[in-house]
Amino acid sequence: MAHWMDRLASGEQFDTREWVQILSQYQNEAVREVLFDRARQTAKRYYGNAIYVRGLIEFTNYCKNDCFYCGIRRSNACAQRYRLTKEDILSCCKEGYALGFRTFVLQGGEDGHFTDERMCDIVSAIRAGWPDCAITLSIGERSEESYRRLFAAGANRYLLRHETADPEHYARLHPQGLTLEHRKACLYALKRIGYQVGSGFMVGSPHQTLEHLAQDLQFLAQLRPHMVGIGPFIPHKDTPFKDFKAGSLEMTVYLLGILRLMLPNALLPATTALGTISPKGREMGILAGANVVMPNLSPLSVRKKYLLYDNKIATGEEAAEHLAALQKRMQAIGYTIVTDRGDCKPAAKGNRC
Repeated sequence: MAHWMDRLASGEQFDTREWVQILSQYQNEAVREVLFDRARQTAKRYYGNAIYVRGLIEFTNYCKNDCFYCGIRRSNACAQRYRLTKEDILSCCKEGYALGFRTFVLQGGEDGHFTDERMCDIVSAIRAGWPDCAITLSIGERSEESYRRLFAAGANRYLLRHETADPEHYARLHPQGLTLEHRKACLYALKRIGYQVGSGFMVGSPHQTLEHLAQDLQFLAQLRPHMVGIGPFIPHKDTPFKDFKAGSLEMTVYLLGILRLMLPNALLPATTALGTISPKGREMGILAGANVVMPNLSPLSVRKKYLLYDNKIATGEEAAEHLAALQKRMQAIGYTIVTDRGDCKPAAKGNRC
């Protein structure tokens, strides 16, 4: 049973057939127990019992895209749109810094209002105000020149989930004009420039098969990102995918365990979607090898408007103000919240990320 885990931990690549076989065991309790134990030991080897926190600032829910799964898609007339000003964003950073945050994640839809000039101005101001902090951007597909300008302005990290590594499946999740080829080109451009790069995918998205998940894992093994964000698909009532069922919590945490063995030094968030699908989802993610949580620093007035999916937790312990409660929850399972930058640690063998 542990044979494939040994091979995975040694850096061996699997073909699609082997991955499908491994993924089909996701409900086998004996396999899960061994996998999660090994994943925890691997995470502890690199990061100890530390769980890194990132301050999430959701600064715009305008988006030019019309992705079929997303609640802030352009066609959703029910979405209450908002944009934070530069001053709003800096205020979030000030509050976050006082709470102990040393990484800020600026996330938003692909909003044409936030030109390179505006974004560089915001990033430069954060860099000047809090020089010891990491600045992560999650603002979608832009030109390589745009990515270079933002990097020069002071951004260190970039999150851009590939969502699915199968071109045909990608076309079933996105409207014409959005391609997997372009998404991948953006990811490789970000790596070339020098960002710490995060990618990832939805688990249980409509029309997804085990073969698709196998391709996701093969792509991530090739990309070697510094961070991988995965979470269960959760339907949103105002999207074309409103009637599809949510992705599996069990499969999501199983994949987290696999990713920890495959990318031993990667930063793996226990996502808000995990916490949404189950009250203990975040803890389950940590116990499967995740080592990052992203409390929300956005102003309370906008938190319920940034809804990529239904029933997103928008108050309570995922919020930055409740860091002490989150610390208590992590301590209950043997971990401790750490508020430093939490950069990706170098791998023991070769350049693994």
